[in-house]
Amino acid sequence: MYTYDLMETGCYYLVREKEDSPVIMIKVAVESDLCLFIQRYDDPMETEWKLKKDTLHDIIECLSDEAVKQWEQHFFSSKDAFQSEDDEE
Repeated sequence: MYTYDLMETGCYYLVREKEDSPVIMIKVAVESDLCLFIQRYDDPMETEWKLKKDTLHDIIECLSDEAVKQWEQHFFSSKDAFQSEDDEE
C-alpha cells in the first residue's frame, strides 16, 4: 500500500486505487499541508481532494514528460473528434 503523500505536484501518475480496480491516470495539481488536489483522467475527467495519508493499492509509475506529450496528442485529438461530430448536428 502507498499513500498520496509520495506524489509530487505537477506530475502524472498511473495508479490503481484498489487491488482489483482499473489503472487510472491522475495528476497532482495542488498541494496543501495535509491534502492534494488531484485531477483524474477518467471519463469524464474528475477532480477531488485527497488526504496525503489516504492509501492507494499501487503507484505503477510516474509518467515521463515524453509519455505525457504522447498521451496528450491522443487524448485531445480523440476529444476533438467527438466534439466536432456533436457540432455538426
